[in-house]
Parts: sequence; structure tokens; C-alpha cells
Amino acid sequence: MENIKIKSLGPIKEADINFGDLTFFVGPQASGKSIVLQLIKLLMDRAEIERMLKKYGFVWSQNSRNNLELFFGEGMADLWTERTDVLFDGINYPLNFLSSVKGYPQEQRDYEELLYIPADRVLCLSNGWPRFFNDFDESAPFVLREFSELLRLYLETGALDRDTWPFGTAVDDIYLGGQIMIDRQKRKRLMLEINGAELPFMTWSSGQKEFFPLALSFDILAPFEPRRLSHVNFIIVDEPEMGLHPAAIKSVILQIVGLIKRGYQVIVSTHSPVLLEFAWAFNILKTEKAPAAAFDSLFDIDGNDKSNSFFDKNLIKKNINTYYFNRVDGQVIVKDISSLDAGNEDLAVSEWGGLSSFASKANDIVATIAANNG
Repeated sequence: MENIKIKSLGPIKEADINFGDLTFFVGPQASGKSIVLQLIKLLMDRAEIERMLKKYGFVWSQNSRNNLELFFGEGMADLWTERTDVLFDGINYPLNFLSSVKGYPQEQRDYEELLYIPADRVLCLSNGWPRFFNDFDESAPFVLREFSELLRLYLETGALDRDTWPFGTAVDDIYLGGQIMIDRQKRKRLMLEINGAELPFMTWSSGQKEFFPLALSFDILAPFEPRRLSHVNFIIVDEPEMGLHPAAIKSVILQIVGLIKRGYQVIVSTHSPVLLEFAWAFNILKTEKAPAAAFDSLFDIDGNDKSNSFFDKNLIKKNINTYYFNRVDGQVIVKDISSLDAGNEDLAVSEWGGLSSFASKANDIVATIAANNG
């Protein structure tokens, strides 16, 4: 996956995105980030999407607009207009691509190559257990249905050959040192065991609820070092920071970096400045040819043992790109802000797509007042 060019798709007026090993999307709500992410999934796994929808009783037909709604959700049929132009890795994809996959790379595959972790992933869990693919109303996008089914099948087939998930010390703060377990006595449901007490899903905090499907998907993608899913090469994570404290977000970043280390190419949509702080620091350290220990220090990893550094030479060579979905006069133009240069005259770059604008303004005001009072 190298590049996507889009014109006139939903709110997107124009986008020209070059993908790095890790690519960040930033921008305000309803600026089209999730639309572009879902489009990438559709272009990458079109044949497998049709197969799965048909498996669960949906009618994938020669009507491209009907198929558009099946994938993006009810009410999204007009997302793609006569003016829409989509070029993905040098191949043009017209609307009728949705009615026939013949002649495209996906035609030869019978598996999905991209795993999509949606922002509204907590909706997958109903009363402490992942919902069935068909247990959503018509407005639900395909990526939410598929993700829920992935979690459900993973838990029910016992792929881990265990019934508890401590998720390691990195997320102890989220679960207070406890572990997730499956209660199988009456019906299958997730429980949080802390100090001998077993807490049902509805009593968990919002952060604990939000984090579990994300953490479980990381477990699926990277079960044991250095293994990975053989058929998946690309991962999309939509708003991984949902409901999490900054310290927990840092742990999530490390999980994402671990996926890149395994060879996955990852795209992340975020509203959190913490993730861009990492991208900014990583790129500067890389430019300055900093030692691996400096990268490890970002995550409080003991980098004294060079032979056991998490950020090895191959990981340090990875590329991180950042794109800002900038809404202008009701339309969105996607802009490359990968330098994240705080001294850049372009505010889109220097303020990281608006994520650091309040902090910058607050610093300026406080500094001015302090100077005047001094």
C-alpha cells in the first residue's frame, strides 16, 4: 500500500496520501477520516467483503449504490458521485467496481489482507460478549459487523487455549492489576477479576470497556513474539485513544509500534496529541541518528542493554507520515503535515492539525501575562 488519490468523495474534496509504515490521520469530527479509512478497506478486500456479506444473508448485487450502503451503512448511497475519482496504488476504481471485482488484484484472493479496528468498537460488546455479525441495525457499517464477529469467533473457538487475559504489566493501570476472564457457568460473558472479586462487564469503567476489544485485537494480531497473522499485512486503528488516560495511550502506542515491528503497515486515525507527540519525537530522533536507547526511553524501557533494545535498527528505519483533514468552506482538503515542525509558518503543520493549538495559545497568553506582571 503506497498511495491513494481521492477527489469528491463525501466531504473529501481532494486527498493525495502517501502511506508510511505508520500513517496518522488527524482532523475534526465529520471531516471524512473514517470514510477514507473504510474506503481503503473496501479497495483492499472487496472480494472478501462480498463473500462475507453473502454468507450472512445480505444481497450483494449489480447495483453499486446498494452495495455502497451495505458496506458503509444505511444512508451512504450518495457518498460516491459522478465527480468522484479514486486512484489506489496506480489503479483507477470507478463506482461499478462495487458490482464486479474482475480485473482487480482482489479477484485472485479468498482472504482479507487488511484488519480494521473501528472507533465504535465498544458497541461490539453487548452484556459482556461480542455481538453476532447480523446483530446490528441497518445503519451499522461493515467494518463494525466484521470486527465484532472476529472477536466473537476468537473468544468462542478458544484460540488462545486459555480463559484469562492479563494483557501484561503495560496496562495494569487500566484493569487495576486484575485480569479479564470468561465466566462459563451460566452463559459466556466477560468478567474482570480483581483481588478475588469478579465484576461483570456493565460495572467496568468506560476506559476498561473501551480498551478490551482493542487489546484483544492486538492479541489476535500478535499472539506470541515474533508471530503475526500470515494473511493480514495492513491494519487500520480508528481512534485507539478512546476513553483512555494519557499513560494508557502511551501503552497503546507501544502496542502499535510492536505491530509495525512485526511487519504490518498501520494507519491510525486520532484526536489525541499524545500520538503525534510520539510521531514528532520519533522523526526528530531518527533525523538526529539517536541511539536505540533514546527511542526506548520514550516508553520508559531500559535501553542500557543494546542487544535487547525494543527499538532495533530495522524499527528505527521505519517511516511515519501524518495527514491533516482540513475543512475549508464546507469541504475537506487532506494535507501532508508529516514534518510536524513547530516553527513552520503553516499553522496546519506547526499546530499539528489543531491538536496542539490550545496548548500553544495557552502558553502564549500565560507568557504574555507573566511578562507584563514581571
